[in-house]
Amino acid sequence: MARAALDWSIRDLARQAAVGVSTVTRFENGQGEPIPATVQAIKLALEAEGIRFTEHGVEMPALGGNDE
Repeated sequence: MARAALDWSIRDLARQAAVGVSTVTRFENGQGEPIPATVQAIKLALEAEGIRFTEHGVEMPALGGNDE
């Protein structure tokens, strides 16, 4: 999960996406039909931290130090 890769709580994602905690919870649990603007806000918040959404799925940023 992208949020977990960033070590974000539900509250962290909600704050970064400017949506409610309950909105993120419902979205993650697949409850109801999400509003497109909400999906976009969550997507943009994650992308701002390096998460990439591609046709192959989700690409996470490299975590940890640089070995070079």
